[in-house]
Amino acid sequence: MRQEDRIIGRRLRSSYISTVVSITLVLFVFGLLGLVVLQAKKLSEHVRESIAVSVFIDEEAGSTEIEHLQTALNRLPAVNESRFVSRDEAAEDLMQELGEDFVGFLGYNPLSASIIISLKATYANPDSLKMFEETLKQYPMITDVDYQQSLIHLVHENVRRIGTGLLLFSLLLLIIAFALINNTIRLSVFSRRFLIKSMQLIGATQSFIRRPFILRGVIQGIIGAAITILLLIATLYVGQQQVPELAMFYDIRMLLILFAGVFFLGVIISFIATFFAVRKYLKIKTDFLYYY
Repeated sequence: MRQEDRIIGRRLRSSYISTVVSITLVLFVFGLLGLVVLQAKKLSEHVRESIAVSVFIDEEAGSTEIEHLQTALNRLPAVNESRFVSRDEAAEDLMQELGEDFVGFLGYNPLSASIIISLKATYANPDSLKMFEETLKQYPMITDVDYQQSLIHLVHENVRRIGTGLLLFSLLLLIIAFALINNTIRLSVFSRRFLIKSMQLIGATQSFIRRPFILRGVIQGIIGAAITILLLIATLYVGQQQVPELAMFYDIRMLLILFAGVFFLGVIISFIATFFAVRKYLKIKTDFLYYY
């Protein structure tokens, strides 16, 4: 009898471990996708904020007036930061790009002083930029506003397409994750279907029978989610060691939200799957236990 008990105990432990491993693997794949989505979002914001808007200033404007103008521009909601470029600095930059002294050739500096503005990511789209351009042109000292419209449209369209693709793939993976975890837990409950029916036959209530199974399933979900979070942290660490530049795209708040989402997903899917798996064998007739 002891030998039989040991065999049953090993099978139960094996079933428990395999369920936790299955939950962990599924959540880990889902978590990796979450990391990709977050990195893509941060990269998108970085690209958007790298787009420059050049504001050219009237040649007759004095240094004090330019400082007041730059201060006023920095207060606009769309502006992330700004940098003043004098006529001499603009000429020097252009000479470095051309490799020629065009000022000496022309005999004068044709360039205007300007303020280079980098926008906040949420405003770096065609519609917002049009409105921002109209706002800038209301300042008397600003003679012209220039930015790469084609680049703005290209970035906006690519970000929209990638975002839509990642969203659809995330929904598909969520469905797959639920199906895999649900099947794993159903197999685990299936191995104890005779125990469920035996408890029911001796008068145990459905809630009494269901409680330990749900508790076990939730604990498995918690363990699987905890292991997944540790694996994701290890993945982030290894990724940062291999590519240090990735650190600039990390957002601690969003990572914590991702970890909380993985934890919640592991618990809620385990709870739902266990509840319905046990419910199935509570309602099934004894004669059909050998077929389902």
